[in-house]
Amino acid sequence: MSSFNGLLGVSPVAKGYQFAVWAPNAKAVAVTGTFNGWNDNGTALNATDGGVWYGCIDNAENGQEYKFIITTRQDERLVKNDPRARKLTNSVGNSVIYDDDFPWEHSPFKAPPIHERVIYEMHIGTFHKPKDGHGTFATAIEKLPELKKLGINIIELMPVNEFAGDISWGYNPAYPYAVEEAYGGPDGLKEFIDAAHGLGMGVVLDVVYNHLGPSDLDIWQFDGWQENDKGGIYFYNDYRSATPWGDTRPDYGRQEVRDYLTDNALMWVNEFHADGLRMDMVPYMRSVSGADNGEDDIPEAYDLIRTINQQVHQAHPDKMTIAEDLHSHEYITNPVEEGGCGYTSQWAAGFVHPIRDALTKTEDSYVDLNTVASSVTNIISNNPFARVVYTESHDEVANGQARLVEEVAPGNVDDNYYARQKGILAGVLVLTSVGVPMLFQGQDFKESGWFDDSHDIDWERKERFAEYAQAFATLMALRTNSNGNSAALTGGTAEIIHQDDEHKVLGFKRTNGLDDKAVYVFINLSGSDTEQYRLNNIPPDAQCLFGWQDGLTTDSVSLNDNMIHMTPYSAFIFSGS
Repeated sequence: MSSFNGLLGVSPVAKGYQFAVWAPNAKAVAVTGTFNGWNDNGTALNATDGGVWYGCIDNAENGQEYKFIITTRQDERLVKNDPRARKLTNSVGNSVIYDDDFPWEHSPFKAPPIHERVIYEMHIGTFHKPKDGHGTFATAIEKLPELKKLGINIIELMPVNEFAGDISWGYNPAYPYAVEEAYGGPDGLKEFIDAAHGLGMGVVLDVVYNHLGPSDLDIWQFDGWQENDKGGIYFYNDYRSATPWGDTRPDYGRQEVRDYLTDNALMWVNEFHADGLRMDMVPYMRSVSGADNGEDDIPEAYDLIRTINQQVHQAHPDKMTIAEDLHSHEYITNPVEEGGCGYTSQWAAGFVHPIRDALTKTEDSYVDLNTVASSVTNIISNNPFARVVYTESHDEVANGQARLVEEVAPGNVDDNYYARQKGILAGVLVLTSVGVPMLFQGQDFKESGWFDDSHDIDWERKERFAEYAQAFATLMALRTNSNGNSAALTGGTAEIIHQDDEHKVLGFKRTNGLDDKAVYVFINLSGSDTEQYRLNNIPPDAQCLFGWQDGLTTDSVSLNDNMIHMTPYSAFIFSGS
């Protein structure tokens, strides 16, 4: 018998494949599958001192199915899938031997620098759904040119790991290492990432390490051991197991579990060529209750987070890790060497909540410009790109909430003046504020309602609301400086230059610290219409780059002694010396 090569899961060897699995409490472990006719006893594996069982199957072939047979200390027979399987027939099916031999066409790939990045959050199942069935990686690829045309350069995928059933948000990972077969499996994901790279777009993957499952979860009591009727070797077996999604918080204090999650993170960036990771609900890793009051912190989770971030960034300095933490702590994005967690960026609760609140006010008098101004200019961790700024995400447009335009005009988005105006103001604020901007799928063509994992976005709206969509495309071009006239928007400085609390007009100046021209942004957050409104602190030679009054009016906007017709809920962007 050849010696253990140190790799868990299935790995090719000189002849056939090695099978290895961690099951420290098992009395015996065997592997059964296509290669041995699904023999009831399987082929016995050898035990190591570290609780790993391994063995080589000479006639095993790529694409064959298999499972582990575990005999517990109580002589119970368990048939389990491989916790590190890259491919499954489905979440209640079999593990599949999968070779990492995808023929990449666009590798190596380097995403745009962080100051130019614009993120688009996508749900594969609903992004481009066919008439029958659900969306797949292949159907999503068909629409990637639309995102390229819009100006997107980073796609953030909601979780695509194998989950229960075929339809889900993805935040119920049954097998963290396997790619959802209903979406197209591991090759489908690689084809998607390769296609995105070919169009100049990076791909960030959403990963869930705060809980697993809770359904179709084969690693539950994997080798028969458990305490308190909890989850066994992969999970906490005391009060720390409790999460809002089930008693399935991984045991961050157990080295084998830490390796399981760290190796998973590295798998996405190494084998799948992902350009970064977004970690779901980090507070439920850092603490038991997520309350963030320090009373039930999980210290070892911080160590795991730092380890993952360090290893990703050391291997791939240009790849990003994003935290969904939502408490606005600077230590989340502070460097590890300074005692921080080391994330590149974090979702900015201090932006999305006050901006949505301001835009959905029914009375203009309730709009607080001080709060809006702070949201626009705020910098954390001494890094202007440590914030991901947005007004829509999968969470913000579901769970009892809706699209911002739906919140403004429930049931009447298509014909409502205020929904149209405020939807564009949301786009202006996201794409001109300090930070890394993010849009949610369909936001650029006024998608209504709320996010549902069984209903696709309506691509016909892009033609139906063509002027609205064009406004977003224009804003995107300005944010990425694709026309070479708005480099200041890629910078890290915003200065409030105009604040009219009576008329609810806010103006700010954006610069990038270089000799490029400044960009001046003015937003009217009220329904007032002023024929002659003076814009303060703007140069006399300012040129209009974007104008949204009652529709796109950029070409016709001009200043007369810094006076302008300020229409309700309008926005203007100027360049100047």
